[in-house]
Amino acid sequence: MLTVAKLRFEMQDILKLAGFIICCCKGRIPNTLRIMSDQYDVIIVGAGPAGLTAGYILTKKSNERIAILEAHPTLVGGISRTERYKDYLFDIGGHRFFSKSQEIENLWREILPDDFIERPRKSRIYYNGKFYSYPLRAFEALRNLGIWESFVCVLSYVKARIFPITSPRTFREWVSNQFGARLFNIFFKTYTEKVWGISCDEISADWAAQRIKGLNLAIAVWRAVMKSLGISNRRGGKKVVKTLIESFRYPRRGPGMLWDAAAKRTVAQGGEILMAHEARRFVYDAGADLWTVKGIDAAGKEFNFTARHVISSAPLRDVMQAIVPLPGSATAARELKYRDFITVAIMLNHAPEFDDNWIYIHDPSVKVGRVQNFSSWSPDMVPNDHSGCLGLEYFCFENDGIWATPDSALIDLAKNELEKLGFAKREHMTDGVVVRQKKAYPVYDDHYKAVVETIRRDLEQNYPGFHPVGRNGMHKYNNQDHAMMTGVLTAENIMAGVEKFNVWNVNEDAEYHEEVGPDRSAALNSLREVPERVQN
Repeated sequence: MLTVAKLRFEMQDILKLAGFIICCCKGRIPNTLRIMSDQYDVIIVGAGPAGLTAGYILTKKSNERIAILEAHPTLVGGISRTERYKDYLFDIGGHRFFSKSQEIENLWREILPDDFIERPRKSRIYYNGKFYSYPLRAFEALRNLGIWESFVCVLSYVKARIFPITSPRTFREWVSNQFGARLFNIFFKTYTEKVWGISCDEISADWAAQRIKGLNLAIAVWRAVMKSLGISNRRGGKKVVKTLIESFRYPRRGPGMLWDAAAKRTVAQGGEILMAHEARRFVYDAGADLWTVKGIDAAGKEFNFTARHVISSAPLRDVMQAIVPLPGSATAARELKYRDFITVAIMLNHAPEFDDNWIYIHDPSVKVGRVQNFSSWSPDMVPNDHSGCLGLEYFCFENDGIWATPDSALIDLAKNELEKLGFAKREHMTDGVVVRQKKAYPVYDDHYKAVVETIRRDLEQNYPGFHPVGRNGMHKYNNQDHAMMTGVLTAENIMAGVEKFNVWNVNEDAEYHEEVGPDRSAALNSLREVPERVQN
């Protein structure tokens, strides 16, 4: 039995075929596979990891007619894209390809089988003019801190263990209890406040417990000593902690290489990717059970595409204001906040002096939070062995002082800070470029959980066929592999015609193996935390 919506699509198929035959009989081949139709089974908003993965799976495993709308004029991949400036390539942040999910690992290899390279993982902390390996190397840390500072750190740690703060409420109190106030100030305070723009006295202790769970100073020092002595810490076949892996895979020319390949495969499988198409309205027709996505293309022309399903990785706060009829949760959605991000890429006329992938900057005298060394991610990111590209990362809120700073001033700031840190001399800096990334990190404040849950219930009850995915689409601080999994499970739900999987449960520590059984939701039960403010 055909529904009204299904009948409408069947009639469109007949009209499309007739139009195609007429064109061909007149000796003209249509230059688009849409063949004058604006109707689909699925419209995907955003060609980032979540959206492209959903599109790839749907076009590979089903006959669903899909279109992916991407606002960027030329690049796919979202925050995982690779930017190009002249002969230099660089990431928006660094994107390691390492996942607990074998399913996602397999998907990476399937999409990009020949262009992954194995790279050593090296990152250090820069504090008070010295480098500290991350993870900790005990003898190096003692040498850098000096005998007196090391002694004070140990005393601070012992004091914290004997006289801990009762019922710690803040990030500072919790970390000081675990490591001592001295080590908190050295290795936690400055960087945390740079990244999140929140005082450590305002961040909840619950986030600290999640973010640093499983870390014990005594065990960490013991492991560091063993490593310094060349003795393996791996015992009993236990898995390596994800944050402490010593190598990772990486596309030869940056993560955008993977997403370019995913886009090409999706199109080859029958999907469409429409660049410079900005979705602005999502109109739901409850009677026909259809969505109409309205927006503007590169030429400023309005478009109207209709589909049974909409998959959206666009920021949840903005999306809820754009749905028609306006959801009851739209007012609450305005409370959702985001942390923004600026990369200033500085080109050098020589290879960098250090081979770290990135360096955490714990020095409070500079604004930069992290420095990426893109040639250490892959040699193919720079033109030759005699050049370099360093990416200075500044964390901010949109329209605050640093976000509104002109590009030329930001480049000058980055050059000054590189020289101040001793990472490069100004005379060796040949060029620079600025890339701003809005809404890089969802902010988890006092109200976000209640707001997201309200939105989720509203969409499920009143707007069927609308599927949020990805980091910003779900207001969850997902990694690239977790964003991909939301796309995979959403695609499977659409193909099944029922909600087999609860996509909202995809998070940091989950594993998504098929061996879990037909209901993978049993494995999707943990949460990657980002800072929450202290509850009063």
